[in-house]
Formats: sequence, structure tokens, C-alpha cells
Amino acid sequence: MAALTKRRKVMASKVDHAKVYPAIEAMNLVKQTATAKFDEAVDVAINLGIDAKKSDQTVRGSVVLPAGTGKKVRVAVFAPGDKAEAAKAAGADLVGMEDLAESVKAGKMDFDVVVAAPEAMRVVGQLGQILGPRGLMPNPKVGTVTPDVAGAVKNAKAGQVQFRADKAGVVQCTIGRASFTPEQLRDNLAALLGALNRAKPAHTKGIFLKKVSVSSTMGAGVKVDPASLSAQQ
Repeated sequence: MAALTKRRKVMASKVDHAKVYPAIEAMNLVKQTATAKFDEAVDVAINLGIDAKKSDQTVRGSVVLPAGTGKKVRVAVFAPGDKAEAAKAAGADLVGMEDLAESVKAGKMDFDVVVAAPEAMRVVGQLGQILGPRGLMPNPKVGTVTPDVAGAVKNAKAGQVQFRADKAGVVQCTIGRASFTPEQLRDNLAALLGALNRAKPAHTKGIFLKKVSVSSTMGAGVKVDPASLSAQQ
């Protein structure tokens, strides 16, 4: 452990915390500082130029990352009839209505994403106190309440991530794993920033993407120049 800690410090010393790096260089540094024995997640923190206290400056949405997230996603779908069958065909792990709701109430939540057909919200609505605090409550703004449940399942399995600015105007999201290539991580970050720009509130003034920083689970933070991603967005 001491040897690993020493190595981590050496790798982290390669990062100039005052410097803003081009995307590819930043991703290379993130990979170099990911020294844990497991495949570390690569996370991004984005400071937005919004007043998060104002309701008309909420930033929320979702995007399918071109290289995926590197994580196997388990999807539960609330849908009746033909839509339930379509969800199963699309690869949903759990499908149901009242039966699935009872399972959730009993504490069985072996899933990462919940999708619901609009007509199923009468059932899902009863689970708000359970799903809400875990960030699992379906929402039309991120595409998890939709008539096209099959499409939502495919998106989730393909590497869709949800984003939402917190009270400080910061969006935090996982964009891949340390085993990804620098190009894959760059393209995933570009896709996320593109989605954020499309979700930019109309009343926002000044610089929208104020600060972008990436890091692995155990690694150092690396500042990224958003302009270096403009060609990919």
C-alpha cells in the first residue's frame, strides 16, 4: 500500500493544477494517474455559469456517450401489454407493473435505471419516496418517461448518462473508465458538453462552461480546455 501511495503521488505530480490542458493531453494524464488495481471510473466536474437558485436556469438532461460508460447497466421498465413485450425484446432486465412495484416496495432493487411508459406513471408515482432519493425516479426530461420504452432501454444499455446541475451549478458525471483510450474519453466528454450546450437556459449570461475538470476515481484532477473539444461537439 505504501508503494502504491508513493507511486500515486509521483504520477499526480505530473499534473500542473494551474494549467488548462487540451482534451487529449488531459485524458492521457488522467490515465497515467489512475494507478489503482481496479479499472477506475473517469469522472468529470463542470462548473456552469448559471444561477442554480433560479427555476428558469435549471440544467438537466441525458446523452448517449459514443464509447459507452464501460459499465453493464441493469434496466427496469414499468409498462403494460405490447410495450412490456417491446421492452423485453430490447433487453430490459426487469419488466412489470403492479408486481414490479411491489418488488420495489419490498426492497428488491436490482437495477440502475428505471424507465416508464406514460400510462405506467400511476403505478410508479407511488414509489417516489423510494426511487427519488436514489436518483432513479423516471422523468420525461431525461427520456425515462416515454412511449418508446424499447428505445429508452436501448439508449440506457448503449451508455446513456443523465446529468443535472446541483445547487452550486456544478454537473458531475462519469464519462468512462481508465481502460478507455484517450480518444474514447475525449469523444465522450465532447458528447456531454454538446448536450449541456443544447440544454443551456435562455436567460443565462456570460460564459456557460466556466470550468471543466476530469479525474479518475483515485487520481488527480486535470483541467480541460472546452475549446479543444469544439470540433467533436
